[in-house]
Amino acid sequence: MNKGSIYLVGAGPGDPGLITVRGMDLVSRADVVVYDYLVSPRLVRCARDDAELIYVGKKAGKHTLSQDGINKLLVDKARTGAMVVRLKGGDPFVFGRGGEEALEAVEAGIAFEVVPGITAGVAAAAYAGIPVTHRTIASNLGLVTGHETPDKTDSDLDFEALAKWRGTLVFYMGVSNVEPICQSLTAHGLDGQTPAALVRWGTTSRQRTVVGTVDTLPAVARDSGIEPPAVIIVGGVVALREKLNWFERRPLFGRRIVVTRARTQASTLTGRLEDFGADVFEMPAIQIVPPDDDQPLRDAIDNLASFDWIVFTSANGVEGFFDALDQADLDSRALGATRICTVGPVTAERLAGRGLRPDAQPAKFVSTEIAATLAAAGDLAGQNILCPRSDLAPRDLIDALTAQGATVQDVTAYCTRPDCAGAEQVLELLADDEVHWVTFTSSSTVKNFFDAVDPAKVRAASVRLASIGPVTTQTLTDAGFTPDAQAKTHTIDGLVDAIVDCEGAEGSAS
Repeated sequence: MNKGSIYLVGAGPGDPGLITVRGMDLVSRADVVVYDYLVSPRLVRCARDDAELIYVGKKAGKHTLSQDGINKLLVDKARTGAMVVRLKGGDPFVFGRGGEEALEAVEAGIAFEVVPGITAGVAAAAYAGIPVTHRTIASNLGLVTGHETPDKTDSDLDFEALAKWRGTLVFYMGVSNVEPICQSLTAHGLDGQTPAALVRWGTTSRQRTVVGTVDTLPAVARDSGIEPPAVIIVGGVVALREKLNWFERRPLFGRRIVVTRARTQASTLTGRLEDFGADVFEMPAIQIVPPDDDQPLRDAIDNLASFDWIVFTSANGVEGFFDALDQADLDSRALGATRICTVGPVTAERLAGRGLRPDAQPAKFVSTEIAATLAAAGDLAGQNILCPRSDLAPRDLIDALTAQGATVQDVTAYCTRPDCAGAEQVLELLADDEVHWVTFTSSSTVKNFFDAVDPAKVRAASVRLASIGPVTTQTLTDAGFTPDAQAKTHTIDGLVDAIVDCEGAEGSAS
């Protein structure tokens, strides 16, 4: 039997965007992903659909699997011939026990590779506005464990040397020992007025930073209720946070937002929200799939020359239509003199990717405006119009065009199906009042979300709802909800701007 391989991959400190390109490539190709507590769920979801995902997370006093058990698991899986990715928070070789796992691979004769990651001591400090080195303040950086193995009878930490350290000290896993660490430093001569900070959940929207001095930090940590995971930073550079605190000042920092868009399309909205500091939980209420019956679409493509207009109301419609065109061994030249109307800039951008520009594009993304825009380009009486759309698209557009005298062929270019993945987690978050916003980008996301999540649970939580436009808002209204924010321009950027504006207005009022 061929032996597999083990890859010890650093996932970074928490922000999923901080994993290396090499690390992400390995996760996407792995047969088995063995991951830790501090690894972002978004990274785990990047694994293949058929990959085996094994959680071996450790919290203080609660280990899913012992280290010996993890070592054995990695070797056993690799011996089946699998490509095993051991996804570890931070860097595998910086207080990550990656050295032990690598040695186990060597003993078993298993090929292994180490992919370094950004370590929390550097990244959490940076996201808290604390540069761990500075030319005039700190030329040295010391990374120190704040939690040594329990079976040691004597500490390996030389506090006399640490107290004389002329630079920055970062203690990992030291929250429970913050008082003895600070007392030991001052007892060996460190000035008690030296700036010090604790950063919890660094680089994530759950990040929380408290600042004091070596003398006061234990009391500050106790009063603020800071719990693991966190790092302790000691040194003059901590004073720079007052000017350099960039991450925690973002407009959506600390806000947890549920994105209900289809998984294949959620990344754009997720990325925009995260750019503003939000913590995003993806619950894809819909999934986009090919039509159950594509014969009407294929028939329309066989008769493209008979259509005066094609109206694309979504990027998915563009993709579905051109996929069918490709399957018919045709390309955009088959459209000939047929004119094209697109609804929204994203749809137009997707069309541009096919080398085409729309002949018409309404200013507003509503049915009456679409019909008026086409009518302005010429009398629609007797015009033959093709509308490749979702199987669940409402008839108002068809009715509006028909009212202008057009003959409309409404064909299914793609289907939307419910996707309830993540509903249980959303319910738990709502119960704990840990969701600040839920976003809706279509009527389908509204319907499927409330099919999976009890509306009463949403009403009971202090959560706000954001809608991409009037059609989605109407569906929310029909469900008994009034959105707290609606996009002025009915796009992803408009939706994000509406949430930011709402948060900003609330902040100004307070």
